[in-house]
Amino acid sequence: MTGPTPGVAAAIEGELRLLDPLVRASAELLDQVLHPDYREVDSTGRHWDRSTIIDLLVSGLAPGPGRLTASRMSGIHLADELVHVTFDTEAKGRHAHRSSLWRRTAAGWLLYYHQATPFEAAPGY
Repeated sequence: MTGPTPGVAAAIEGELRLLDPLVRASAELLDQVLHPDYREVDSTGRHWDRSTIIDLLVSGLAPGPGRLTASRMSGIHLADELVHVTFDTEAKGRHAHRSSLWRRTAAGWLLYYHQATPFEAAPGY
């Protein structure tokens, strides 16, 4: 069995970095991970652009349940410069299915688009 492609591995590493509270609190570190055209649809359906989400995360006032725990993370290489990553998160009993698109740029793999969809976890999930 082979491991993930280098692009998938880089995208998953990026997702894990974004779960780190130190990264989420640093505009400089977020700048290294988010694509210039980054867009997000959060678990409430709100749309965010790159500058707004960086300002919100760095301020410490980001909505949501707080620190996230990820599970079921996997990725697939869709094209030479595009990777799709999916995973689930949990924080304070709130669960979300997450989907991200990562694009290869001259600076490396950057998060281009992210969407979170809330779900009710089955008992024992």
